[in-house]
Amino acid sequence: MGGMASKYGRRVILPKDRDPRFTTIRRGGTLTDPDHRLLASWAAACAEHVLHLFESVQPSDPRPRQAIEQIRAWARGEIRMSESRAAGGHAMAAARVLSGAARHAAFAAGQAAVVAHVAAHELGAAAYAIKAVRAAAPTGEAESAGRLECRWQRAQLPAAIRELVLDDQRLRNEICWSVFDC
Repeated sequence: MGGMASKYGRRVILPKDRDPRFTTIRRGGTLTDPDHRLLASWAAACAEHVLHLFESVQPSDPRPRQAIEQIRAWARGEIRMSESRAAGGHAMAAARVLSGAARHAAFAAGQAAVVAHVAAHELGAAAYAIKAVRAAAPTGEAESAGRLECRWQRAQLPAAIRELVLDDQRLRNEICWSVFDC
């Protein structure tokens, strides 16, 4: 399964065919609301872990931090999906003007926030966080830094979604820049 290009020429990290395990029951899939909220919370933790890589470059831009706050608020049932999704778009807009670790960290926050809309974006948050750590690592240490981040992320996985996420990483590793080889 190779990477797919979007209409903007960027790589798409979602599979061509939707996995019903990441579609809510009310939309014909098997994902429960509690597990959807756990996926969102885990994605937020992954993004927040690397947020400093964005904020050290853009300290006055609150959009990625706000995106993380919004997905957490959604997971607690405090805001609507559309509010979190919009915050995710703003975080990704902050990323587009940057490069390197700061760009990847902002994309991680944006991906986390859109988990409210499409649960399968959980891997986007994790993958971009690993890419951020790799980009920030000293020369020659990117791979080991990425593996450490991947292991940290896995240690944060709640038991209820652990096998689901690990299987998703295995299935989508190739289209997620192979960052889940840890």
